[in-house]
Amino acid sequence: MPPSAEEPLAGGNLSAGVVRVGDTVRRPTGPWTPAVHALLRHLESVGFDGAPRVHGIDEKGREILDFLPGAMAWPVLGALGTDDGLARAGDLLRRYHDAVASFTPPADAEWRFPNMAADAEPWIDAEGTIVCHNDCAAWNLVMGDDRWGLIDWDVAGPRPRLWDVAYAVVGMVVLDPDTASAHRVEVLVGAYGLDAAERRRLPDLVRARIGSSIGNMRLRAERGEEPWLSMWHGGHREGWEAMLARAAEVVR
Repeated sequence: MPPSAEEPLAGGNLSAGVVRVGDTVRRPTGPWTPAVHALLRHLESVGFDGAPRVHGIDEKGREILDFLPGAMAWPVLGALGTDDGLARAGDLLRRYHDAVASFTPPADAEWRFPNMAADAEPWIDAEGTIVCHNDCAAWNLVMGDDRWGLIDWDVAGPRPRLWDVAYAVVGMVVLDPDTASAHRVEVLVGAYGLDAAERRRLPDLVRARIGSSIGNMRLRAERGEEPWLSMWHGGHREGWEAMLARAAEVVR
């Protein structure tokens, strides 16, 4: 592919207009972009390698990010379907949380979907919040030969740390009916390093996190907003409700 040629990248429900140009990805921006770029630059400054580097805005007003080579972990889990791979993903999330702990968001930071932050408020404890990825799932996990990374940081924003862990359990274990098991939950949260008290909170957190996703999709579908309207009536509702039932079986 010529260095300047644009190759459309598909896969995400909210990723219309995303293209690859050489070793970079170009994505549409929004009011949240400056805050996300500040986050990504912080991660680069502290040496975290599990996120793309940001290189500014191109002549079309799109953000420029590193293209992370590797296999996506969804719809085929690949290495994520193994215990070693799942442990690697849990360690990646923990390293991200350790790296972001020293990040101070800009005073004027604007994050995407601020209404969803309210769903997490009951789970804020004395530890407070960090800037979570908020979509740390298999569909945003790139598994390279030497480097694994998370992409699609657009919905990052302040949440309790365990809110991210709960979503990783959903999006890396519970989502797949063929491999979801209590054992795989333990592999993921063990590699992340949940302590006993945090582990006891996990089942309720997972149910609340799934409920937040279902509720947000329903709200936006009722408003007629796309792509949520099509998602709600196109099988996503049933898929998330199935995950809620599955979570009751494997996260305990």
